[in-house]
Amino acid sequence: MKREDKIKIIDHLTQRIENSKHFYLADTSELNAEDTSSLRRKCFEKDIELVVVKNTLLRKALEKCSGEFGELYDTLINPTSIMFSEVGNVPARLIKDFRKNHDKPLIKAAYIEECIYVGDNQLDFLSSIKSKEELIGDLVALLQSPAKNVLSALQSGGNKLAGIVKTLSEKE
Repeated sequence: MKREDKIKIIDHLTQRIENSKHFYLADTSELNAEDTSSLRRKCFEKDIELVVVKNTLLRKALEKCSGEFGELYDTLINPTSIMFSEVGNVPARLIKDFRKNHDKPLIKAAYIEECIYVGDNQLDFLSSIKSKEELIGDLVALLQSPAKNVLSALQSGGNKLAGIVKTLSEKE
């Protein structure tokens, strides 16, 4: 590969990493062509960009980035694939689902909202992290809950109150 090509790849990776809030480094080696194709198809369906890169080029791209990625350098051994996603937990859920029938991919590391998680043992935790949209939905549900309770109490009490008023008016 020519030096100009390497520089273009490094610059593209740097830009992609800088603009991404979530990415995973995974080991997809030893997957055969059919399994790799299946993984790529599932990534496409979930809006995950899967890119296989050389470790040296990725390291240089990480070094050029403004963030702190020092913890990721030790994971750059063996073939590495990067999974870029708009939602932090989607790649972990995809990997967890894919590994029901396969041994790989293994998570080397994940970068989610400026936090770095290293190791495949983080898979369960990463898949359980709630996305921003899920957290907002939970918050809205919590905020609506007291209002719903008050409304239902008033509605059920209203029927009782109307019955009491009717009974009192009939007595007179």
